Amino acid sequence: MRVIHWWKRFYPLSLVIGFCAATASGQIDPVKRELIQIGYNGALEGHAPLAAYAFCYWNQPGFLETNLTLRLAVAPVYVDSELGIRHALGEYTDVGIGLAGGGYADSYEEIDQGRFIPSQSFIGDSGEASLSVYHLFNPGKLIPLNGMLRGIAHYSVYDTSDQTASNFKLPDDHGTFSVRTGLRWGGREPTLYPDLAMELSVWYEGQFRTTDETYGFDDRRIEPHTHLFWGEAFLAYTLPELKHSFSLGLTAGTTVDADRFSAYRLGGLLPLVSEFPLSLPGYYYQEISAQRFVLLGGSYILPVDPQYRWNIDITASTSFVDYLSGVEQPGHWNSGVGGGLLYKTPTWKVMAGYAYGVNAIRTSGRGANSIGIWIQLDLEHARGTTMEPTQPGLWRGVQRIFGL
Repeated sequence: MRVIHWWKRFYPLSLVIGFCAATASGQIDPVKRELIQIGYNGALEGHAPLAAYAFCYWNQPGFLETNLTLRLAVAPVYVDSELGIRHALGEYTDVGIGLAGGGYADSYEEIDQGRFIPSQSFIGDSGEASLSVYHLFNPGKLIPLNGMLRGIAHYSVYDTSDQTASNFKLPDDHGTFSVRTGLRWGGREPTLYPDLAMELSVWYEGQFRTTDETYGFDDRRIEPHTHLFWGEAFLAYTLPELKHSFSLGLTAGTTVDADRFSAYRLGGLLPLVSEFPLSLPGYYYQEISAQRFVLLGGSYILPVDPQYRWNIDITASTSFVDYLSGVEQPGHWNSGVGGGLLYKTPTWKVMAGYAYGVNAIRTSGRGANSIGIWIQLDLEHARGTTMEPTQPGLWRGVQRIFGL
């Protein structure tokens, strides 16, 4: 689903480059942040693209002027940015001007019934400009209600990979003009495992392309226009005394005239790969293409030491899917479970885990296994810790080596 585009894909390594930008969330991010995010999700059986993200997220309120906020998300071959202008259209209405571009952002990987097909996959580069308007409807309230209207001009350029079949016709290079609007009550920070968050949101995006064609083996089509509607309810909470944390999310979406570029794609367990991560533990990343879906998932984090640094995480998701035409599979239910060990401090969050896809289709039948690791480093907090007069140690030496 391209409309949820914090993520981008680095095709030669199949490396997903995530962009966790609060500007995609329906408001300008008001908090100074300097974060490095790394994630990896690898299948233990079958042949699938390696799925991961790696990016630096920098958000600077008060950039040059007090009413300006600059947000940058920088990955190996892609940069996503937005300049937010507070009160540009009134006391409670802000404007955002966005630019993004780089290599491999629009690459497509064909997965059909649990089988990755490199011969039908290809590379896509892109550039993008956007103009957004953000409005706060209930100033002074404890839980904000924000609205967003965004126009996007996006251009895609396609090329074959080393494995694309010689008789596979690539889509023509083309532009896509999109209009996205939505309402969000509450929200959540672009961080790994937030302690507290609440959100109710509804969204629409219309995508209008400058081409109307068939491609591949003349068996698939780019739709000239697609309409997407989705919504989410999410809650994350930490019990004050026990320090146990839990999260629960419900996401549902539907489409009109969806194609492979605009369908919702579910699968994998990469928490920061998108604004709305459609996670199914144990599955390949984006294994399932859906024109309609309902996804319910949650996790529970249990501390196991007195300092609350070491934690056990348990997660599960289940979905009901109406598949995109051409990539259907038997059965509409897909579920997955997982668990792992989470280490967290004010500077670091590191999670290593295992997941099992209950209904994932593989050559041996149903069921698939995967492993993953997710890392978050707060650079601003790390620098502050370095300046404190504490006893030297191994970590302090590592900080100084890397200039933290």
